[in-house]
Parts: sequence; C-alpha cells; structure tokens
Amino acid sequence: MKILKNGLLFLMCISLSFSCKEGAKDVRVLKLAHGLPPSHSVHLGLIYMNERLKELSEGKMSMDIYSSAQLGAENQCIELLQIGSLDITKVSSAALEGFADPFKVFGIPYLFHSRNQFFEVLDGPVGKRILESTEPYWFRGLAYFDSGARSFYTVNKPVCTPEDLKGLKIRVQKSPIAVEMMKTFGGSATPVDWGELYTALQSNVVDGAENNTPSVTTAFHHEVVKYYSVNEHTMCPDVIIISLATWQKLTEQERDWLRQAADDAAVYQRKLWAEQEKQSLKEMEEHGVEIIYPDKQPFMDAAAPMIERFKNNPVFHDLIDQIQNTHEKDN
Repeated sequence: MKILKNGLLFLMCISLSFSCKEGAKDVRVLKLAHGLPPSHSVHLGLIYMNERLKELSEGKMSMDIYSSAQLGAENQCIELLQIGSLDITKVSSAALEGFADPFKVFGIPYLFHSRNQFFEVLDGPVGKRILESTEPYWFRGLAYFDSGARSFYTVNKPVCTPEDLKGLKIRVQKSPIAVEMMKTFGGSATPVDWGELYTALQSNVVDGAENNTPSVTTAFHHEVVKYYSVNEHTMCPDVIIISLATWQKLTEQERDWLRQAADDAAVYQRKLWAEQEKQSLKEMEEHGVEIIYPDKQPFMDAAAPMIERFKNNPVFHDLIDQIQNTHEKDN
C-alpha cells in the first residue's frame, strides 16, 4: 500500500486526526483538500458541493475546504485518505491508474468519441464501477468533475498530424498509458514536473506538452508556446474521492446526502468548466498563440492499434466494450 512514511506527514496526520467529527451541535464536519487555486472551476464546484451538503442535511453536515495544496500535493492527499487522516480530496484520474486498472481507460486515446458520450459513461453503471474499484486501497470515488479534453501545444512547430510529433519531446503526465500514447503517435514522452514545465518550455528542454486549455493559461504556458492543436486525444476526468475509513463511519442517510451533493456539484462544475475553456482559448489567442483545429482522423487511426491492444487484454475487454457501446442520448 502506498503510504508516505515520514515525520512531517505523521505530524500532519495527528493534526488532522479529528477531521470527521461531530461538534457540539451534532454537525459532522469533513475535511477536503485539493491542489488547485480558489479561482478554478473545481474549487468553485467543491464550494457548491458544500452548500448543497448543508442544505440537504439541514445543517447536520458540512466540509472544511483547503485549496492550493495547503495539506499536500495530490499524491500526499491520497496517502492521507488511505490512513484516514483526511476525508475527501480531488485528484486526476491519471493519479489513480497505479491503484486500480479500470482508471487506465481514461488514458487510452480516442476511446471516447464525444463529450456527451463521455458524460454518459461517467454518469452510468460503467462510471460507478470505476469509482468503486479503488476500495481495496482504502478510498472510493464519489463523483467525476470535468477536466476537459487534452490536446498538444508546442513552442516552435505546429502539430497538425501525428507525423508532426516525430522527433519532438513532449511532456506528459506521469502515467505509463500517457507514455505509451506518445510512442503510438511517434513523439518522445519526456518526464517533467508540472511546476517546472514553464521553464522547460521556455528553455526548449521540451518541445511541447499536452493538456486542457485552462491548465495552459492558469500555468501561463501560453506566454512561451506558439501553437495549440485542438486534437483532443484523451478525456481524463477529475475524481472526487473519499477515505474508506470516513465512508464507513457515515450513516446511510449521511452517505445519501454526500452522494447527492457530489452529483449536484458535478453538474454545476461542468457548466463552469465549459465557460472556463472558452475563456482560456480566447486568452491564448490574445497572447498570439495560434489555435489549430486539425483533422482528428489521422490521430484516431494512429490510436486504433493501442485501443485494440487494451481490448484484447482480459482485464480491460469488458470495460472497453461497454464504453464503446455507450451512445449519447438525444437532446
């Protein structure tokens, strides 16, 4: 089990040891921590979740929310959840690949053919199955927040086809699936910490990266890159997860309140995200970044063998089959 064993974390654990408690007025207060800034749609969605939780419970439940990695980075928050010293956190689905195989499907390029189909999967039985797959690791999923689609952005050379990636060093997430994706497209996956990526792009340590549009602008990468290619190769959601130790302490009524609040917040956050994407694209253009809308078919053709390799794996076959057979509903 992945548990950080150092003195600093131990002290944090002690300070958080009463994170799920009932106060003088029998109010259960849960501690939630994440790494994004207060202006981000995820943080605003979590504030809305807290508001809904207080409404649904008539004041009997609430959350204390800590943003901007105040209680640690993503991996540290997961570790705090595992030992029951933090109640809830938000992580990228990529961070959960090392715990439960089902989360790896989000890193497979072009497995989802539209955003609507993507949301149908997340909000249906397949999404629920994936959320529950981490229980052996002492946490479970509550809901999915939108994190958009990931696309390539580069410093000196536009990416219009997979061939354009050959010879380019592209920063990807620390995920074996992301590394395999870059090999599939012909690029060179280069590990760089997110906090060091601005300098790496500026100094040409890497030729580009891949991410959603708000991440590019909030990290100011649009100041040093020239091209953003909207090829939308993967859709990796953010995931709200809860400590299993906390979950087991909750009554069925409290679980219902929390699930409903999380579901309502997901709907709210997805609307905020859509607006944030539009604003980020506009901000890029204002800084002189060329927005490219390449033909996606060559990228999809290049990704097809990777999809088949995973589908031929018994671990993923049924899951991928269910995803591919999920169709978006008519409006």
